[in-house]
Amino acid sequence: MKRLRKILGWFSLVLLVLVGLALIFNEPIKNYLVAHNGQTKIVRMTKNQIAQSHHQKGQFDFSKVESISATQVVQAATHNDAAPLGKLAIPAVGLKLPIVKGLSDDSLSTGGGTMKPDQAMGQGNYALAGHYMTDKGALFSPLARTQIGQLMYITDLTKVYTYKVTYKQIVDPTSVWLIADKPNTQLLTLITCADGGTNRWCVQGDLVKTQGATKRNLAVFQ
Repeated sequence: MKRLRKILGWFSLVLLVLVGLALIFNEPIKNYLVAHNGQTKIVRMTKNQIAQSHHQKGQFDFSKVESISATQVVQAATHNDAAPLGKLAIPAVGLKLPIVKGLSDDSLSTGGGTMKPDQAMGQGNYALAGHYMTDKGALFSPLARTQIGQLMYITDLTKVYTYKVTYKQIVDPTSVWLIADKPNTQLLTLITCADGGTNRWCVQGDLVKTQGATKRNLAVFQ
């Protein structure tokens, strides 16, 4: 009995240590998995996958979007169902992410999710949402460091669209007018959390160039 209590005591101690380590390293592990999810999706993305994604349904209910959790990240890493639509890059702040369809947990644990069902690159107001994380390099966190005049790029692997940042503000979460189309205006709008989730960062850019995708101009997404 004494030996059994000793074994149980050691087991409890080891369990407490493991739980403590999990709590301590939860955020770094989560950030690593997020980066891995996004990079895997970028590397493996093909034109055929993008074409198939256009026929899939997405989740576009803003009210269902929740703060990113370790569980969501692990699920996205193990069965990533996020439908790829292209790639996003802002070289000045080191942002390189897949563009995925809709606002599901899998999508937002992987990259930038489209905010409207029928968006088309290079047309209207192409709006993407992404999570803000404490790690400066994860998901849409780098948006906080963007500056007016910097270039943003998106591609569907057929064309590369270049936008120049013209607007950056912290806005109220109800400012949905920012993702609405404007007559004769081609915009890229990126939305993420600010002030601990109370408000939102909104970064917008005007379309300045459209080019056919080549190995050279696709390098910006690698």
